[in-house]
Amino acid sequence: MSGTGADAAVKDLPGGKVWAFAVGQFGWALLSGIISNWLVYFYQPDQETIAQGQTVFVPQGLVVLGIVTVVGGITAFARFFDAFVDPAVASLSDRSTNKAGRRIPFLKFASLPLAVVTVLVFWSPIDGTSWLNAAFLFVTVIGYYIALTFYCTPYNALIAELGHDSKQQLNISTAISFTWVVGTAVAYVAPVVWGAFVPALGRVNAIRLTFTIMAAAAFVCMLVPVMAIDEREYVKSQPTSESTVESLRQTFRDGEFRKFVCSDVVYWVAVTTFQTGLPFFVTSLLKLPEATTTVYFVLMTGVSVLFYVPVNMLAGRVGKKRLLLGAFVIFTCAFAYAAALGSGALAVLPAMAQGVVLSVAAAVPMAAFGILPQAIVANIADASSKVTGQDRQGMFYAARTFAMKMGQSVAMLLFTGVSTIGMASGAGYRIAAVCAAVLCGIGGVVFAFYDERKVTRVLEG
Repeated sequence: MSGTGADAAVKDLPGGKVWAFAVGQFGWALLSGIISNWLVYFYQPDQETIAQGQTVFVPQGLVVLGIVTVVGGITAFARFFDAFVDPAVASLSDRSTNKAGRRIPFLKFASLPLAVVTVLVFWSPIDGTSWLNAAFLFVTVIGYYIALTFYCTPYNALIAELGHDSKQQLNISTAISFTWVVGTAVAYVAPVVWGAFVPALGRVNAIRLTFTIMAAAAFVCMLVPVMAIDEREYVKSQPTSESTVESLRQTFRDGEFRKFVCSDVVYWVAVTTFQTGLPFFVTSLLKLPEATTTVYFVLMTGVSVLFYVPVNMLAGRVGKKRLLLGAFVIFTCAFAYAAALGSGALAVLPAMAQGVVLSVAAAVPMAAFGILPQAIVANIADASSKVTGQDRQGMFYAARTFAMKMGQSVAMLLFTGVSTIGMASGAGYRIAAVCAAVLCGIGGVVFAFYDERKVTRVLEG
């Protein structure tokens, strides 16, 4: 049992249930990985994948107002639209009076729609290039992001509520970071899986079957927290009385949160640009088979996991801020290095070795960014609750998700736009990597202004 104050009537979440909660993260991370890693690769293929039998489903090039690709425009608009859905869902969750709790019922009812619509994103109705396919993609991508919001916003709010102090929140954040990176890694294994189906089904149907299998597994995982955790036993919070607009306004009045969110927006532009470009870096810059992407990401994941325990331990000793600033620096260097892949500057290294160096270099900051931001938001949300008396954890995480989606929207416009430059030489992919490096550096500078000591004083006081 928690020992003091308002938490005395609720239990601390046992270790087994912490991991049951984290399994839900694996589920939605797998679905998110499918979309973020493979949507552009599927709908805006390079010449190598077209030669392997990839169908071109939507018009290519800068066909939207002469400045935006179809895929870039759709994904950017969908994220931008959904970013404004986040506060509404957060407010619904924060104000919920459901007897089963404020968060778990949302997870229960969003799981199936999220899994189904993820598969539909890749199921274009016309077997060829068509604007009807573009319209279908527009609808399904928007549906995907709305369903994701209904699951993720309440889920993330539980990090602050199930963890009754900073240490518990950090432990929960570490667990879900592990399942997030594993879920994302499994999504990167997709080429290996669909490669086994290609001889019998052809490339496109093999990809669709692979994503259907993965989505079914994700659906089951997303239901695990629903079945394993009785929210009423572990959470003591009251529905907020604020309207959506007022809650959002009060959330952004928090100065330390504003600093964090500003840096987070820029970070997400950078990392999404890099993540979207990784398959293209492999095939177009390094001239390696697409399945090599899986090798690199599994390596990156494996090395990253080795740093989870050190990051968790060091966060309590040197502070989350210092570790995250170091992660910004390393990521910036890694993204800059990616721009040189396959070029004369790295000719001393074989192509495969160049990718290995990138994977290892990105692993450490990957661990830090997987764990620390969620814990920082939990700290800020708890500090706000102590000061204001309003339990608006959902809105804090919605605002953070808003920042993430705005960053991803810009990244999609950026990457799909610049990638059309010199496609034969891969110049656009190099420009995208340079942009990611510059933006990541800017994000680190902004985050340097975050006052971690101020938040800690409120929590301890």
